[in-house]
Amino acid sequence: MTTAPWRDPALPAAARVDDLLPRMTLEEKTAQLYGVWVGADTDGDGVAPHQHDMTSDYDWAELITRGLGQLTRSFGTAPVDPALGARALARAQRRIAAAGRFGIPAVAHEECLAGFTAWRATAYPVPLAWGAAFDPPLVEEMARHIGRDLRAVGVHQGLAPVLDVVRDPRWGRVEETIGEDPYLVGTVGAAYVRGLESAGIVATLKHFAGYASSAGARNLAPVRAGAREFADVTLPPFEMALREGGARSVMAAYTERDGVPASADPELLTRLLREEWGFTGTVVADYFGIGFLQTLHRVAGTPAEAARLALEAGVDVELPTVKYYGDELVAAVRAGEVGEELVDRAARRVLLQKCELGLLDEDWQPQPPETTDRTNGETAGETVRAAIDLDPAANRALARRLAEESVVLLDNADGLLPLAPDTRVAVVGPRAADALAMLGCYSFPSHVLTHHPGVELGIEIPTLLESLRAELPDAKVTFTEGCGVSDPDASGFTEAVARTAEADVCVAVLGDRAGLFGRGTSGEGCDVADLSLPGVQGELLDALVATGVPVVLVLLTGRPYALGRWDGRLGAVVQAFFPGEEGGPAVAGVLSGRVNPSGRLPVSVPRVPGGQPWTYLQPPLGLAGEVSNLDPTPLYPFGHGRSYTTFAWEDFAGPDAEIATDGAYDLSVTVRNTGDRAGAEVVQLYLHDPVASVTRPDVRLIGYQRLELPAGGAARVTFPFHADLSAFTDRAGRRVVEPGALELRLGASSADAREVARLRLTGPVREVGANRRLRCEAEVAQTP
Repeated sequence: MTTAPWRDPALPAAARVDDLLPRMTLEEKTAQLYGVWVGADTDGDGVAPHQHDMTSDYDWAELITRGLGQLTRSFGTAPVDPALGARALARAQRRIAAAGRFGIPAVAHEECLAGFTAWRATAYPVPLAWGAAFDPPLVEEMARHIGRDLRAVGVHQGLAPVLDVVRDPRWGRVEETIGEDPYLVGTVGAAYVRGLESAGIVATLKHFAGYASSAGARNLAPVRAGAREFADVTLPPFEMALREGGARSVMAAYTERDGVPASADPELLTRLLREEWGFTGTVVADYFGIGFLQTLHRVAGTPAEAARLALEAGVDVELPTVKYYGDELVAAVRAGEVGEELVDRAARRVLLQKCELGLLDEDWQPQPPETTDRTNGETAGETVRAAIDLDPAANRALARRLAEESVVLLDNADGLLPLAPDTRVAVVGPRAADALAMLGCYSFPSHVLTHHPGVELGIEIPTLLESLRAELPDAKVTFTEGCGVSDPDASGFTEAVARTAEADVCVAVLGDRAGLFGRGTSGEGCDVADLSLPGVQGELLDALVATGVPVVLVLLTGRPYALGRWDGRLGAVVQAFFPGEEGGPAVAGVLSGRVNPSGRLPVSVPRVPGGQPWTYLQPPLGLAGEVSNLDPTPLYPFGHGRSYTTFAWEDFAGPDAEIATDGAYDLSVTVRNTGDRAGAEVVQLYLHDPVASVTRPDVRLIGYQRLELPAGGAARVTFPFHADLSAFTDRAGRRVVEPGALELRLGASSADAREVARLRLTGPVREVGANRRLRCEAEVAQTP
């Protein structure tokens, strides 16, 4: 039998798809453009916006005769044992392949924001904690582990990372972001992409673009960012993750900018993404995003119009389930309302990606090797359950390391930390004894298990209380909750004050409860009016401080909260951003001194609850000044973090110099650990542009390096600056490098410059494009 050219793996993917596409009917081509969400609820609370009214009924057996583009969240919709789920997914893939004329399986996708969102899978720290670690290689390693777990059960695509840059910390999804600086988001996000893609998983960049800039910090609200902010703050992380990470998919954002929804914006999804940046992968809709063009944005009057707008813009795949790219689209094409060439364009992109994944190969097998080898594809019961472990010791060790690196010691002015091993500790607060205090809203326990009461967590998550007792076995540790996370009941204050008065030190464990659409204090759809601690937690902290007993404030949150009310009144302040399943031991290790804190703030911590939105990327008039009585200066700036050791910065080499607008310049400094224990310093490089043709941020991050140093150890770090890194968008919309003065500031935070190099760029204004330098990769040498 002669194999059709499209089945021949020896041919280029483009040639194979060129052969296949003309063989397909219109129905078969559109079938490649949508997913199916098996088991999604149509009633009550959901895990996606408007899930209850956007999910359609369909005849599965009839639907798959046309083929199928995607399978949505086989593991992320309900608790399913990993090995049994892998077999069920394989059976579904066999049915899909057998039902259609061409035998092409679906792409299976899952959420993987902070680990594979599946029952019994490792729950890693949230992305805001990745930003706090300032350690891209470690994030890349984590993503590689996540990718291997996805591959082990037959998944092809992961819906991560989130590359939105925080613009307003009141937004509920701050926990899902990496931080408020585009360079930090881009470098860490690209590392995640490299790790996931190295395991063979298609990484999906989201939410493209501007989602985090929604007005008033309200989920899905219009984006009012100007063209320059959009170009210089919002877009760079996506460009970096595509160019340096190799991401193969992009998710269109829900939001609209200047009246044009992202899912209907060909300028964004075609001209910029594909023509300027050279992207060749797939663009997928955020869940129900195509339908929202009709129902929420109201830029389409019918489903056919919504489908046309999305296809014209460049959205290739409708997720999570078929509604607008199915029969409605077929009918519109036949009626001449939508050009079939738009369907062909999207189907070609989908089939090219399936070809890259091996899904067009004649020898394709649905069962992952890990399960086939151990179960012979047949065994059921406990033998199968033992075949796939999604939370092995190696994963947990990696989760622990990332959690430890991400904990930020904000203040320790009185040297209260580390705690004495035999002290009397009153642990107080609503987050101390709750395992879910460690997890963000896209962890499986918080995202899905809340809809399945009675089902066990599936993974071990030590609480901070349990971990502290294990960490300090000789200490006398008492506990009382004091209050809930968000309710107004203050009846527990009396006992909390009494326990504190009996102790040598109080550890107040406060923070967020992750949830969805108002069911938490942090998470998707859990936006806040100001940055006061939730509920009566602030009042509880006041009562504890009033006892006169030293208080260590531990925050387990998904966003920064205003702490100026307690400035100078606390013994120490520790910030952890939903640090994952190993977060309890990590934070307890910092409190005991076993772990030397090394996290740095990826977001500013405000002094007062109001005055938002604000991030450190401010031009002069965005900073404190005489023209306003409101001072936005944060209590703790971006990049801030303390240690239990000390560091000296020595032998700075950064002489004043002139370089061309296409020139380069090196600056170096030696960092020495002058304390008596090992620790990590994060050297940060900021750019200050004194005069430009448009207003510029006073400082912005353009490089950083985490240095792990033993006691007495030293390392010399060199930053090879290139003039491209000073580029910005000018009045004409061009990205340019302008001649003139620059300052390169090496600092321990955005507000703590230790050394300054003064440059003058000479020559003409130079326009730069997609091939410009995006990063300043530091070079490190150990020194005596």
